[in-house]
Amino acid sequence: MTILPLGLGLGVMVIVMAALWWLQRRTGNAGIVDVGWSAGVGVVGVLVAALGDGWAPRRWLVGAMIALWSLRLAAYILRRVLGEGEDARYTRLRTDWGAAFQRRLFLFFEAQAVLAVLFAVPVWVVASDPRPEWGARELVAVVVWLVAVLGETVADRQLAAFRADPGNSGRTCTVGLWRYSRHPNYFFEWLHWWAYVALGIDAPLGAVSLLGPALMLLFLLKVTGIPATEARALLSRADYAEYRRTTSAFVPWFPRRRP
Repeated sequence: MTILPLGLGLGVMVIVMAALWWLQRRTGNAGIVDVGWSAGVGVVGVLVAALGDGWAPRRWLVGAMIALWSLRLAAYILRRVLGEGEDARYTRLRTDWGAAFQRRLFLFFEAQAVLAVLFAVPVWVVASDPRPEWGARELVAVVVWLVAVLGETVADRQLAAFRADPGNSGRTCTVGLWRYSRHPNYFFEWLHWWAYVALGIDAPLGAVSLLGPALMLLFLLKVTGIPATEARALLSRADYAEYRRTTSAFVPWFPRRRP
């Protein structure tokens, strides 16, 4: 096993994120960093899959999985960035950071380069597995990946359709998957990372593949996911407090009865 592909991926992403930081200075939209991260994980993942020293068919499989996931997510976020303008998180940071905004934002962009490499580590584990065989774990991995990507796609489209109706302005989406989870897109995003655990858990350093779902869960539950999203929703939607009381935060489940 060699970490050279990860080092090469980091070098590529440092340059890419610097270029995106320069682009946001020209456009005034820092949301491009989210596109850069989601695309960057795919770029580094494909790089480590191509340069790994494991069994080639498994490397092709994991490379295709991370590339397709990355392409879908990056395209979805890019449409949102172009169509809706800068995310409120970054607009608020412009005010909070003041004159230091661009300097701090550059460091933030470069931190996303590091995170892109960390999230590609499970792919590197799989791409380093030398065993020349297919087994049940590959089947489980593909099924988990399909369920996760399909679930996230459906959740994103249901939310987009709900928001596109002017009659739903100021209201919370409670249709489809959103009836069973306040954040079904986040849940399926987290589930997606278990596909690489299924592929790599029996490989050398297989336990390292758990880094993907562990990191994603941390960010979704404690950092930039649910806390920030719900703070904005509680301020902007009168019905969100009741939705929060009756609906599971993360794992889809039947809603609680209203009194």
